[in-house]
Amino acid sequence: MKKGIKVVLAAASALLISAPAFAFHSGGVGECEGCHTMHNSLDGVAVATGMPQYQAGPYLLKAQDASGSCLNCHNANETTGGSYHISSNSGDYAAGVAPAEYTPGGDFGWLKKTYNFSIRNNPTSDPGETHGHNIVAVDFGYVADSRLLTAPGGSYPAANLACSSCHDPHGQYRRLANGTQARTGLPIFNSGSYNSSADPISGVGAVGVYRILAGVGYQPKSLTGSYAFTYPAPDAVAPSTYNRSEATAQTHVAYGKGMSEYCANCHTKMLENGFTSGMKGLVHPAGNGAKLTAPIVANYNAYVTSGIMTNTDPTKAYSTLVPFELGTADYSVLKPLAVNTDDKDQSASTSANVSCLSCHRAHASGFESMARYSLTNEFMTIADSAGVAQYDSSTTEGKVNYGKNVAEQTAAYYGRPATAFGPYARNLCNKCHAKD
Repeated sequence: MKKGIKVVLAAASALLISAPAFAFHSGGVGECEGCHTMHNSLDGVAVATGMPQYQAGPYLLKAQDASGSCLNCHNANETTGGSYHISSNSGDYAAGVAPAEYTPGGDFGWLKKTYNFSIRNNPTSDPGETHGHNIVAVDFGYVADSRLLTAPGGSYPAANLACSSCHDPHGQYRRLANGTQARTGLPIFNSGSYNSSADPISGVGAVGVYRILAGVGYQPKSLTGSYAFTYPAPDAVAPSTYNRSEATAQTHVAYGKGMSEYCANCHTKMLENGFTSGMKGLVHPAGNGAKLTAPIVANYNAYVTSGIMTNTDPTKAYSTLVPFELGTADYSVLKPLAVNTDDKDQSASTSANVSCLSCHRAHASGFESMARYSLTNEFMTIADSAGVAQYDSSTTEGKVNYGKNVAEQTAAYYGRPATAFGPYARNLCNKCHAKD
């Protein structure tokens, strides 16, 4: 009997060695007990020990709400970014400590960073809740937005905003070999989110859509009313390593198409006029139809910093602080561009388009309105007496730093020093509009 057991274990070990490594979701749903508890116990010990009377949450979740169930894994108490973590506690400990995660979507920890400061000796505040999507996760201290009761430009209720508002926790949406998306059908055998992900195989298996985002017809079971999505998940690919400082090299997510349309599942009126002109409702152009014009392309690719429009190197044109969509759903084009190096031609062209993520992060940022860079002042940097670029450390001229110390400003720009922008660098609207 023991010999038989050893044979089985050896075979299992060989299988594990030869099989590809899979993350919990693997592009689709993880094991049920990763998020749910059948009896609120494991070996006689209560699972949900942080909840009232040690009760399991709704839907037998291991948290008091859906987002808490996600953050059981995706939140961390750490001072440097870690893999799949999208929320850190580091920003809670003391004033002047920045959230730790550098994922492309941002760190929800910025929601807890409220800054009270003075501009020319006038008391001013930068509330944390303005820094991103205010998910509700009671166990982790995240609460609904107190100012915006519904999604800007839409009717989605802020009190019900959760990770599962955008991401399908059961990972039903899949990308097929013909490029279409479906909610049922061929099994999801791999994540479709990364440059290392397998491709779907016709008649055999599908891969998950980008970041297990929900698609057409989706609405969380916990949400009553009519909020079903009308747009599919966007086409995009991320590097397999994506939670990292961009001090020396950028984390290039290859955005293909459909991101703005996806945002419009909740921010409905932002899609007015097809995002093509920016006139109706005075919205900024964005979406699959909002192609970069030739003058914008020229500005984007040449821009170095304020007053310097001299770049001619196509590998140095792209900035992850001002990304654009490539305008394609061809994953053979997207995957090679999802890299952590700055040695590929990722310059702008008239085939590319503006998206919501050109200016905003999907989760949260260090800036108001979850922007990728500061919009509250003309300048992002200042200069010392020798003319070297500096972040503003002043406590009286708070209009540039907006209450943040140098470490926090550096973190908000994903590890970039002020010298990456130059002295008196105007905000990065100028990456596209320098000559407007």
